[in-house]
Amino acid sequence: MSAHPPTGETPPRDGTLPSEAFEGLGERPFGVYVHVPFCATRCGYCDFNTYTADELDGGGGSTGGWLRALRRELLLGARVLGGQAAPRAGTVFVGGGTPSLLGGEGLAEVLEAVRDSFGLAPGAEVTTEANPESTSPELFERIRQAGYTRVSLGMQSAAEHVLRVLDRRHTPGRAVAAAGEARAAGFEHVSLDLIYGTPGESTGDLRTTLDAVLEAGVDHVSAYSLIVEEGTALARRVRKGELPEPDEDVLAEDYELIDGTLSEAGFRWYEVSNWAARPEGRCAHNLGYWRGGDWWGAGPGAHSHVGGVRWWNLKYPARYAAALDEGISPAAGREVLTCEDRRVERIMLELRLDSGLPVDVLDGTGLSEARRAVEDGLLRRDALRAGRCVLTDRGRLLADGVVRRLIG
Repeated sequence: MSAHPPTGETPPRDGTLPSEAFEGLGERPFGVYVHVPFCATRCGYCDFNTYTADELDGGGGSTGGWLRALRRELLLGARVLGGQAAPRAGTVFVGGGTPSLLGGEGLAEVLEAVRDSFGLAPGAEVTTEANPESTSPELFERIRQAGYTRVSLGMQSAAEHVLRVLDRRHTPGRAVAAAGEARAAGFEHVSLDLIYGTPGESTGDLRTTLDAVLEAGVDHVSAYSLIVEEGTALARRVRKGELPEPDEDVLAEDYELIDGTLSEAGFRWYEVSNWAARPEGRCAHNLGYWRGGDWWGAGPGAHSHVGGVRWWNLKYPARYAAALDEGISPAAGREVLTCEDRRVERIMLELRLDSGLPVDVLDGTGLSEARRAVEDGLLRRDALRAGRCVLTDRGRLLADGVVRRLIG
């Protein structure tokens, strides 16, 4: 995962973790996240830790320099987590950025670096994100041969004018074609990622996109409402009045259309923004995040979490690589979560899942609010009687508000 770093303590230069982080290590899901910071262009809505070629200055900013630094960090991570006793990765997720810019050989080298450090558990899920315009049949064939099991393609929309507002470079039909190429290369699990609520997107545009998704024959779909992040080009356009803010009512209607269309086609939601055509199509790596698992996040700006200890790396690629060249951890800061921190995070994350949240995670106020949420049609009555808080269809539309109520 790559995100904005919170405030926290300065981590030790050798990357060692407090003893409490090792309690139960190996009993929880363990994954490796690899952050690829490279993009061909910067999309107007994106605030991830990514860089175009003209924003980098060689060294850790080159593909080769980044990969050498990545190998060093992964080896450091395996040592920190116990050397030979470190857990093997049950999932690997290569995200970004645009991992497909590395090409088939580059992505194969990334997976080789994970194997050489942590190793892979039997049956490990290995996912890479990809932008449709930087893929090819040859790329999919190479990474399938290398051991990747899942591809997540950034489709966003099938409407040309929507892609233009989002500053996406691929043509409307390219994502569907790429999904077909991935399936032809032997990938059983292919995901298409959508963004809805873009200024100028009509209901007809969204229907066209969903028709294209179903035509692609994928087994997983992610759909996220457009968020106008401060500091982005999109935010500047909204502030100037060039584009309107996304409308909350329209976003709710869009979500209902997405859910209804996918459900009719045999998909089932398993997290508020994610649907799978069959249970094995679910993203095990992301489920590890949502269920409180452990992961080592490698790469500039990547976040890690092990046993209630969270840390985050230096963001700029050259600084990240320089630290590893000196033999020190690239971690920029960390925090040790309190019991209350972990309880609140469980509510925030597990409530978004179709399996819901155990009632015993709630305090007295939260339990009272859960009962009220049932009366308000936001939580399922039958599930609460069985000891779990599970969102209704209406509750999914208001999930953030339900979370706030249960936290108290």
